[in-house]
Amino acid sequence: MLLCGCAGGPPPADWQLESHAAAQAFERAYLRGDSRVAEVEFARLKKEFSATGRLDLEARAELLRCALRAASLEFDDCPGFEKLRAYAGPEELAYADFLSGKTTRSESDDALGRLVNFGVRFRTGTTNPSEIKAAGDLSSEQGWRRPLLAWLGVEAKRAEAAGDRDTLERIRRRMAFVSGTYK
Repeated sequence: MLLCGCAGGPPPADWQLESHAAAQAFERAYLRGDSRVAEVEFARLKKEFSATGRLDLEARAELLRCALRAASLEFDDCPGFEKLRAYAGPEELAYADFLSGKTTRSESDDALGRLVNFGVRFRTGTTNPSEIKAAGDLSSEQGWRRPLLAWLGVEAKRAEAAGDRDTLERIRRRMAFVSGTYK
């Protein structure tokens, strides 16, 4: 009872708690490569936001989806966000510009932020081989299967282009292990 009294302020609204949980579950499922669960959680997130009538929150959810796609080297023009662009605030508009490669951002301290930054840099053609390896290593450290496979795919193409058959075979075996097809 004492802890509740000291917390100060009213408890968060149910939609805030539920949307936060849905966003986290969507992020985890997407990065781990579980598309079915990710779509269910994304729909739950949008449902919670719709209870508020605030389209700026839905725009923010679409930016989250675009950021996760960028981290996994799945690029598009973020159509879900573009439909809601008129409702987005300045911060969301700036982030959308960053994701599309029109602007840059300072390095992030968190793993997902760093991986998104690597993805955007890859999209704009400004990554170097050490950053490609770092993105794969980061994905591996976090256990993020979807981006790991994407970044390993980039490394495999580079090894193939260089004619490095040993490295290419090693990367292919690793990709098979990650995807569950390793024998």
